[in-house]
Amino acid sequence: MAKLPQNKLLATGLAGTFIAALCCFTPVLVVLLGAVGLSAVVANLDFVLLPALVFFMGITIYAFVKRKQGPCVASSQRDLK
Repeated sequence: MAKLPQNKLLATGLAGTFIAALCCFTPVLVVLLGAVGLSAVVANLDFVLLPALVFFMGITIYAFVKRKQGPCVASSQRDLK
């Protein structure tokens, strides 16, 4: 049960990174916005997508580090006493 939040955080980071990277490096978002008549927003996409990509990559790295660490230090020190 303790791994559920870490796995959920990892899944959120990976999904967000994938979506932000897809929108940054392919014209998917430009085509979709042009199709619905919001092509004026395309000029400002870099101001939103690049920070979102960095943010979600940070979440993914944080989740990987937390997953590798295993149980917290306080509980392992308590077992040693």
